Amino acid sequence: MPGFTGVLLKLTQHFQYLAYDPGVHPKEGGLPGLGVLKNVMGSINLFGIIAVVGALAISALIWAWGHHSGGHQAEQNGKKGVTVAAGCALLLGAANGIVAFFSAMGTQVH
Repeated sequence: MPGFTGVLLKLTQHFQYLAYDPGVHPKEGGLPGLGVLKNVMGSINLFGIIAVVGALAISALIWAWGHHSGGHQAEQNGKKGVTVAAGCALLLGAANGIVAFFSAMGTQVH
């Protein structure tokens, strides 16, 4: 059955090509409501940053209270809270850059 083998080979090559480049690329403006979705994501990011400011302030107060009252457990928990809040602020602020970086890296994968 040389015909079947040839068809199978062509089919395999076609699937290999599709696995390499399926032809799907991000396109802005392709769906309605994209602007609304961007606004919603921006608002969620803003709420997250505001929440982190509150968490940072509360953690700093717990750290200071623990330090001045001799509560070593409270002091350590305050330090952890400040560190976590600072990390969250870093990630929220860098979210667009992180996604853009890894998206660009993903386009280079073949």
